[in-house]
Amino acid sequence: MDYTEVLTRYIANFVDELVQSGLTDVVISPGSRSTPLAMTVTEHPDINQWVIIDERSAAFFALGLAKKKNRAVAIICTSGTAAANYYPAIVEAHYGRVPLVVLTADRPHELRDVGAPQSIEQIGLYGYYAKWFHEMALPEADSKMLEYARSKASRAVNTATDGNAGPVHLNFPLREPLIPDFTVSDLWGQQGDQAYYPVFNGERRLHLDQLNQLIQKLQTHQKGLIVCGPQLDKEFAEAVVQLAASWQVPILADPLSQVRSGQHHKDQVIEGYDAILRNDSIRKQLKPDFIIRFGAMPVSKAYLFYVKEHSEISQYIVESEASYREPAGNRTEFIYAEPDLLCNDLAAANLMFDEKWLEKWQSMNQVAKKHLLGQDDSVMLTEGDATRVLMDAIPDESSLYVGNSMSIRDVDTFFVTTPKRLNILANRGANGIDGMVSSGLGAASTGDPVTLLLGDLSFFHDSNGLLAAKQYKLNITILLINNNGGGIFSFLPQVNYKDHFEALFGTPMDVNFQHIVEMYGGSYVGVNSDSELREALQSSYESQGLSVIEVKTDRTVNMEWHRSKWQAIENELLN
Repeated sequence: MDYTEVLTRYIANFVDELVQSGLTDVVISPGSRSTPLAMTVTEHPDINQWVIIDERSAAFFALGLAKKKNRAVAIICTSGTAAANYYPAIVEAHYGRVPLVVLTADRPHELRDVGAPQSIEQIGLYGYYAKWFHEMALPEADSKMLEYARSKASRAVNTATDGNAGPVHLNFPLREPLIPDFTVSDLWGQQGDQAYYPVFNGERRLHLDQLNQLIQKLQTHQKGLIVCGPQLDKEFAEAVVQLAASWQVPILADPLSQVRSGQHHKDQVIEGYDAILRNDSIRKQLKPDFIIRFGAMPVSKAYLFYVKEHSEISQYIVESEASYREPAGNRTEFIYAEPDLLCNDLAAANLMFDEKWLEKWQSMNQVAKKHLLGQDDSVMLTEGDATRVLMDAIPDESSLYVGNSMSIRDVDTFFVTTPKRLNILANRGANGIDGMVSSGLGAASTGDPVTLLLGDLSFFHDSNGLLAAKQYKLNITILLINNNGGGIFSFLPQVNYKDHFEALFGTPMDVNFQHIVEMYGGSYVGVNSDSELREALQSSYESQGLSVIEVKTDRTVNMEWHRSKWQAIENELLN
C-alpha cells in the first residue's frame, strides 16, 4: 500500500467517524497542509461544508452555527499562523460553552523547529481553553490505526458536547504528498450504525433527601427571587414559569434566558429589573430572603450591584453540570441538576411565599416599562428606540443575534415579554466585540430567519465576515447602530477625561458603511425615524440575501436620553 492510499484511508476513517458521532457541519479555511482533511470532508456525502477564507471569521462562523444548532461544528485550517487566528473564537467557545472540534494541520515532526516555512509550535496551542488536546499519530492504514483514527474522532465530538460544552483540538502532522486518492475501494472503512464510542447520559436530579433539605431551608423564608441567566434550553421556560406560579415569586429574566419570549405565561416575569435596580435605595427596599439563579450571571450590571449588596442572603445557583459561575463572590450553594427537572420537583413541594412581595415587583415593573416604552418628541432616532422597534418588528419563529457593549444592554432594557417564539443569541462567554458578523452569518447558515443587532465598531471589526453572505447567498438582516465609535464608554467614568476620551475610547471612524455592504453584494438603507426603520425591517424580512439597515445616532444624546429614562423611573418609584 503506497503512502497516498495510507493517507487517504487514515483521514477518510477519521472524517467518517465524525459523521457517525453526530457531526454534520465543517467550516474550512483554504491551505496546503490541510489538503487531505479539506478534500476528504468535501467528498463525504453527509457533511455540510462551508469554505470561509479568513480563519478568524471561519471560527466565529462555526461558533454561531454551533450555537444555533446546539451541536458540535468542526473547523479545519492549515499550519502556522492560520491556527493562531482561531484563538479569539476558541476563547469565546470555552467561556460560552460552545462545542467546536478544531482540526489543525501541521508539519511533520522532522520539519518542526528547523526553520521550515509555515511552521509554529502547535502542540497545546490553545492551552487552558481547549477541553482536550491530542496530537494525532502520523498516518498509517493497518486495522488498529484506522480504529485509532476513529476512536479519536468519536472522542473529540463526545468531549466537545458532553458536560460543559467547549472546544477540543486535534493536531494533524502530515507529510507530502498531500492529495488523497478517492478511487480506493471501501473509502470510508468499516461504517457502523453507531459511533465508535457511543455515550448514554442519564438525568441529573437531586435525590429525595437532598430535595427535602433544600425545601426545608426555603420554607423558612418569605421573599424569594428566581433569576434566569443566559442559557439555550428551550424546555426550561415552561418549567420555570410554572415553578414561579406555584410559589408566587417574581422571575428576573435575562434577555438571553429564552424566558421573555414564547407561548408560556409571563405574568411573573420581571423584564425591567435592570432599570429598577439602578438606584441604591430601591435595591435596599427590594432585599430578598433568597435567590435561586439558573444559568450564567445576567447581563445587568445593576443586578450585580444588587447581589453584592445583599451578600448575606441565601443564594442557590443551579447548573446542569459542575461549575462555579459566581462573579459576585458571595457565599453560594451550588445545585447540579437538570434545571427543568429541579423546577418540576420544587413546584410539587407546594411552597408559598409573600404575595405582596411579588405584587411590589410587578408594580415596579409596570412603571419601568411605561417609561422605557413611552414615545417622546425627540426628532432623532435613539439606540433604545431602534431596539424597541426591532423587537416589535422581528418575525415570529426567528433568531436575534446580539452584539456586545451597548447592543446587548439595549436589548436587556427594551426587550419586553412577547408571545413570539424567538431565539436570542449572543457571544457572552468573553463578551468581545470581535467576530459578531461571522457568528450571525453562521447562525443564518441554518436557513432560519436571523437578525443581527450590533454597533459600528463591531461591524467594522468583522466586516470581512460579510463575504460568507455573498458566497452562500445567506439571508440575514443586520441592524447597524452607528454612533461613530465606542458608545458604551460614554456611560463610564472615562467620559469625564475630555483630553483623552475621543482618541482612546470614543474612537470615531467616520466610515461610509454603504460602500462596504455593496462591495459584498448586500442591500443598504439608512433610516432616521421609527416609521422608516419599521418599513426597512419589514422590507428586509420579505427579501432575500444580505440586508443592512443603518441607524446613525449621537453618543452624547444617546447617553442623556438613556439617563433621562432611568431618572424618570427612579423618581416615580421613590415617590
